[in-house]
Amino acid sequence: MNPSPPPFAAVLVDFDGVVNLWDPDGMPALDRAAGLPEGTLAAVAFEPGLLEAAVTGRLTDEEWRARVADVLAEACGSADRARALVAGWSAPTGRIDTDLLDLLTALRARVPVVLVSNASTRLESCLAARGLAGSFDAVLNTSRFGFAKPDPRVFTEAARRAGVPPQRCLFVDDTPAHVQAAREAGLTGHHYRGIGQLRDAVAPLLR
Repeated sequence: MNPSPPPFAAVLVDFDGVVNLWDPDGMPALDRAAGLPEGTLAAVAFEPGLLEAAVTGRLTDEEWRARVADVLAEACGSADRARALVAGWSAPTGRIDTDLLDLLTALRARVPVVLVSNASTRLESCLAARGLAGSFDAVLNTSRFGFAKPDPRVFTEAARRAGVPPQRCLFVDDTPAHVQAAREAGLTGHHYRGIGQLRDAVAPLLR
């Protein structure tokens, strides 16, 4: 009897919140140090219109962060203090979950693994600086592509780069809306809440 084929022919994985983890107190701590109410920096940096411009490439990473500093200048009391706050926010790069990276490396021996990230134009340099440039079979940085999750074109393009139909892709993301959008595009969506659940989901690929 022939063994049944694995349930997925590719794994598409988000970066921030899955592979790359952030200190939840990072931005609030910067607000406090600058004498601002907690949430001030995040509200400006992740204002939907400004963030969308950054992750679809209408603004470079440098332009995005400069815009954030401009908006914060009044609240900070001066442009210099605002630029210092943004520099403090820009310096950390998060913490790579090495256990998750090991799991993805094991999966790459069986199927393509594609990084799919709503990211600014600094993603590639960040990956290279942290020794991750060769850790994925392909990288879809939305700021280079021009569309961002949950746009269905992102999932179609990620599957194309993996070389398999969308219906044969497992999409892993910590944002429920992105997971739902992937399912609507025909992929199998996995809402990432920890490595244990993901190990269970991909176990058939590693047998």
